[in-house]
Order: sequence, then C-alpha cells, then structure tokens
Amino acid sequence: MLEIANLEVVYNEVILVLRGLSIEVPDGHIVALLGANGAGKTTTTRAITGLLDMHDGKVTKGSVTFDGHRIDDDDPSAIVRSGITQVMEGRRVFAELTVDENLITGGITNTDRKALAVAHDRVMTMFPVLAERRKSTAGYLSGGEQQMLAIGRALMADPKLLILDEPSLGLAPKLVAQIRDTIVEINTAGTSVLLIEQNARMALSIANYGYVLETGKVVMDGEAEKLLKDEDIQEFYLGLHGDEGERKSFRDVKHYKRRKRWLS
Repeated sequence: MLEIANLEVVYNEVILVLRGLSIEVPDGHIVALLGANGAGKTTTTRAITGLLDMHDGKVTKGSVTFDGHRIDDDDPSAIVRSGITQVMEGRRVFAELTVDENLITGGITNTDRKALAVAHDRVMTMFPVLAERRKSTAGYLSGGEQQMLAIGRALMADPKLLILDEPSLGLAPKLVAQIRDTIVEINTAGTSVLLIEQNARMALSIANYGYVLETGKVVMDGEAEKLLKDEDIQEFYLGLHGDEGERKSFRDVKHYKRRKRWLS
C-alpha cells in the first residue's frame, strides 16, 4: 500500500535528515517504525503526509508511493483524500473545541454525510468515554482521553492508512495497553497502520513487521516477532542486557551489524 523508496530529505537546503530511507507498509498490516529521538521518524511522517514544506524540508531524492501513485509532490489535503490520516505526536487536539467539534474537523474531507455518520458512530462505540463527554471542551480532557480523541478524529476520514506518531507517549501503562488494543481493533477492521514508537515492546507486540531507524537510515528490519526476540533490540530498547544505567548508541551494540537498504 505504502512504499518509500531511497528517500532523502533535506531541511533548510543544508541539513540531510533522511539518507536513502526505504520502507513498506503492505495492505492490512501494522508496521512499526522504531528509533530514538533524532532518528528521523517524524521527518518520515512529514514526507508521507506532505508537511515537509511547513518545516522548510524538501525531498531531494527518492519517492513516496501510495496505492500505486506517487504522493511526494501532493499537498496535505490531497494526501488525506487519497486515504492517509495521521495522529501527530503530542495529540494536537483543538483544545477550545468540543469533542464533537474536533471529530467534525477530522471528517472535513469526507463529503458523504452517511459515511460521516457511520464513522462518528464507530468512534463513539470504540471510545465510550468520548460518547459520554461529546459536548465537553477537549482541553479539559485527560491525556488518555485526548489521545483517544486524536485517534477518533483521524478515523473520521475513514482512512486506508493510519499513521500514529508516539501514541503511547506520556500515558500510564494501563492506558498504553488500551491504546495498543485500540490499534489492533482498527487494523482488524481493515485499516493499515504505520506505528511510530519508542516503546518497542508495545509496538512489536502488535506489529507484523518492524524497521529500526538511526541517523535517517534503516539499520535493522524484520518480522516483529523476531525483532522482539533479537538480543540487540532487547539490549538497546528493552534494557534486558548491559550495565545498569548505561545507554549505548544502537550502532555500538556488540553484535549489531547495519543492513544497508539503499537502492542502487
């Protein structure tokens, strides 16, 4: 469904952030994109959703293809209409608007009123707490409720692909488990998911496939189950090996070998 091929992204015409990135999200799959801060995860989402221009970024090489069509030159609204929606890091709900009003903004590209009503009912069924607080101002919701609202708002466009950027960030373990289960439910209903996370255990526990980014490149990839059992992943992300309190670069993990994915 989504294919990023040999992508390079430069900010301010100087700073090279993505360095030949290649990843795929097959139809119906959950794909995890892992990496520490600064690895290039957010830039990857901007390249997919057409938001690079807002941050003085530009694709200088490679392509982003969705459903067989290149979208790296499309504007954000066209990309949403093509079937891609995103939940940004930090939730980014409209704090002054009500829950219902936030959901309405999520469906602004959907002109089919019946489809909007179906999407709205789906969100309310998925998140009963939002149904109870549909007239409440979004800024007064808890962090977990705001994350639910952000996901619900993205679902209002009935996307083929949902991009989730750090959905577990800042949430209590119980809420992380609830968000994890929600992602599985969304995927089971037919929506593909690109899950950007630092919480490797959560992401890989539900993903079909995973990629690990460092300095703008894929340095490891494979089936999620295998990555979760990989000693290097365990040491760097799960803290199951190594000296207590020691934080290494993934490139310095003892048995780690980079896998170059640049296309010739």
